Amino acid sequence: MGLLTGKRVLVTGGSRGLGRAICKAVATEGARAVAFTSLHGGGVESTQDIEAAGAEARAYQVSTTDAAATAQLVALLEKEWGGIDVLVNNAGVSQTLPLALIDEADFDHVMSVNVKGVFLTSKAVLRGMMRRKSGVILNIGSLLGLRAIDAPVHYAASKAAVHGLTLAMAKEVARHNIRVLCLAPGLLEDGMGKNVPEHRLKDFLEHCALGRAGTFEEVARFAAFLVSDRSAYTTGETILMDGGL
Repeated sequence: MGLLTGKRVLVTGGSRGLGRAICKAVATEGARAVAFTSLHGGGVESTQDIEAAGAEARAYQVSTTDAAATAQLVALLEKEWGGIDVLVNNAGVSQTLPLALIDEADFDHVMSVNVKGVFLTSKAVLRGMMRRKSGVILNIGSLLGLRAIDAPVHYAASKAAVHGLTLAMAKEVARHNIRVLCLAPGLLEDGMGKNVPEHRLKDFLEHCALGRAGTFEEVARFAAFLVSDRSAYTTGETILMDGGL
């Protein structure tokens, strides 16, 4: 018996990177069905590794900022699966730009994907969870939204907003037996971590107690634990996973 045996899971931004690792982790922990969204397409061939871990897998090309498409996808999964037990709001974007070079359009884009996307997807999924009086939402935040660290200001602002959304949603939906959490990783070896300038990477490693960057798999395994019943008394929290910075 895995941590998530029989659960139905939706992961946004699940075609690659951390989102993909989370899809595989929840499947390994016994999830019955895993669906993920992506802007990069993804057909049957992109689900094989998830299916190999033991779950039914589905891929959808849907933008989390498209309210109508998101609602339509959730309605489809509710009808065909009978419900969604776990939502992981992982989809996100970043730009490595100093404040002086961030245009209004840049700011709006990052905030739209990283904040509005979380709001729209959560709102769509919560309707079914509230009817069933059960569910878990895990928002993927960032160390950069919680600490005074040299980082793109629009990305840091968006992840700070995800922290706030987590607090407010957790309080509002707790009476429906729904948990809402935020997992905030520090520097990871792959993905956005590849774009960190050498001097910033050196500074991070000097101050990190474990002296290394984290991996997608480490974060994904912890995410699977947080959305499981083993973490049933945890809600409204933003959990830092930064190697001891």
